[in-house]
Amino acid sequence: MTKMIVVTGGVMSGIGKGHVAASIARILKWHGLKVAMIKIDPYLNTDAGTMSPFEHGENFVCEEVWEFEPVPGWKFRIAETDQDLGTYERFTGDFVHPSFNITSGQVYLSVILKERHGEYLGKTVQMIPHVTDEIKRRITDVAKRMKCDVLIIEVGGTVGDIEGMIFLEALRQLRLEIGPENFMLVHVTYLPYLPTTGELKTKPTQHSVQRLLQAGLVPDVIICRAERDLDEKTRKKIALYSNVSPDAVISNPNVDFVYEIPLLFMKQKLNELILKRLQFKNPKIDQKSIKMWTDLINKYKNAKDVIKIALVGKYVAHKDAYISIREALLHAGVHLSVKVKTELVDAENLNEEELLSFDGILLTPGFGKRATEGMIRAAEIALEKKIPFLGICFGCQLGTVAFARKIMGWKRANTTEVDPNTPYPVIDLLPEQKKIKEKGGTMRLGALDIVVVEGTKLWQAYKRKIIRERFRHRYHIIEKYVKDMEKKGYIVNSYTRDRKIAGFEISWHPFFVGVQFHPEFKSRLWQPSPIYLAFLEAALKFRKSKIS
Repeated sequence: MTKMIVVTGGVMSGIGKGHVAASIARILKWHGLKVAMIKIDPYLNTDAGTMSPFEHGENFVCEEVWEFEPVPGWKFRIAETDQDLGTYERFTGDFVHPSFNITSGQVYLSVILKERHGEYLGKTVQMIPHVTDEIKRRITDVAKRMKCDVLIIEVGGTVGDIEGMIFLEALRQLRLEIGPENFMLVHVTYLPYLPTTGELKTKPTQHSVQRLLQAGLVPDVIICRAERDLDEKTRKKIALYSNVSPDAVISNPNVDFVYEIPLLFMKQKLNELILKRLQFKNPKIDQKSIKMWTDLINKYKNAKDVIKIALVGKYVAHKDAYISIREALLHAGVHLSVKVKTELVDAENLNEEELLSFDGILLTPGFGKRATEGMIRAAEIALEKKIPFLGICFGCQLGTVAFARKIMGWKRANTTEVDPNTPYPVIDLLPEQKKIKEKGGTMRLGALDIVVVEGTKLWQAYKRKIIRERFRHRYHIIEKYVKDMEKKGYIVNSYTRDRKIAGFEISWHPFFVGVQFHPEFKSRLWQPSPIYLAFLEAALKFRKSKIS
């Protein structure tokens, strides 16, 4: 039977449950166990695709597109998920299927449509058992499909949130059904530090555990997020009031590098506690992989050189809006033995002089009219000053607009998303998008094969004819205008199988590359994205040329 580890959160959101869940998964993989991961999100959206980055942070795009079919005849395409699935992939190296992100919207939609479809004939449809049964079915289906040793289930939000209560009830029932020896609960809480008394305060954690107990769930481990390490007195106090042993109270202080967390947990023997609690007998441990992980962390910590990269975009108010991009830059920096300092640059109030202080400019993804002129101007500056440039998705499109205006002299060139009446629509809707009115799950989504043009910078980065990367877009580069732009150095560096342009670069520029796809989603600490690595190499070269 698949064992289950449930990760809940208390006190407040945003304390790193996703990193805790992913770190536990990484540790269990080092022990040779097969692990799968689920994220429960109690919001009523069917998926994260229509949610603003200002409100929700990044929309992570999965490798596959899931045809969610709650009843025959009703289909929804889902590939856009909560950003925690990106954390899972970056820590484990495994692709996570979009169906492993369970939302209230999906659950309630399934139950309501099944009632209309006649699956509950004669029954009064209620939260218990019908909604809880649907939640349990979704969870157990993942366990059956993956045939994993351990299924880790992260519950979004905090214990006590009204929208999450039905999920906790379903998990309480699931614990009874599979047996307590196959079920473990890890509760992540926050300990505020009070400078006036010089101590970490445990009362919020005590109250959070009480709310968990009221839901019928008993924690096996308490993981304490705080500014500093737990002292022994605080550890024992939390253990006493949470009814766990002191060795099951795990300190999770702020760290410089999130990839240190699995090693931090192992140092406190969390791995031994989990293996004993779930009755795994003498599992092996992959010391070689642990050493590789440790070496990469040390490489990051010991790096002396610093590269400054400007992330120019419109969602700068939310730190997590570009989290996968920042992680991809960090991964590439580790392999070049440099630290990457990324700064969010507000395209709506672009400071051109400040932009010149950076070693590279990355034009970020996005949608809509707001701040586009600032993004286009940033790309024009990169063209003028020969600053290394990487445009991702919308950033790739606006990089093309910048070239059309600055180099071709087409002053009103634009994307029809911003200006439907532009005389030079170098960016326009994909043909299949022109009749679509619904906004949810209708973009070009998921991974596609890409044919790379030999001899280009993209080819030099990947060194492969066929690559596979993830897409999330409605608009694309229009080939009609490319022939004229090619005369001035614009090069198409890749195509999808259906001959849609997937990227471009400028022949006379040291590094000016745009890609319609999102390579950041597949970057890993031990295997950085090739194009992000190439971009940082160019930025490092540019930085050294400025110093000399």
